Amino acid sequence: MATEINIKNIPTGYQSIISNGRHAVIGDEPIKAKGTDLGFSPVEFLLAGISMCKVATIRNVARRKGWEIGDVNADLSQTVSRQEDGSFKTTVESSINIEGDITEEQRTYLIKEGDNCYVTRMVRGDWEFVDSKIPEQIL
Repeated sequence: MATEINIKNIPTGYQSIISNGRHAVIGDEPIKAKGTDLGFSPVEFLLAGISMCKVATIRNVARRKGWEIGDVNADLSQTVSRQEDGSFKTTVESSINIEGDITEEQRTYLIKEGDNCYVTRMVRGDWEFVDSKIPEQIL
């Protein structure tokens, strides 16, 4: 089943109303990029998706193993550098803290599982971007 997102961009700043048909959030750009800073930027949404998948995977694995954990917190950052051939290299760094009475072996195992979550594997995979369709205009 395909994941679908609908966006309506409005004339104020770069504000976009982003919906999956059930929930809606506001995206925008920072003021320094001439946005209004009323929502996450596109890169922040991408990092949020990766980090949410990491912590949800950790919670899922801990539940399946019967390990009692408390809060799971992640901090992610990304840097982008232009390569000599003009392409971009993106580096994502993360730090994950798992509260709870678990051993260091369990904590290491859970973080490794989180680092291998579905969204991270998807982003590391082979992407194909199909050019956008132009709908027929109704006159």
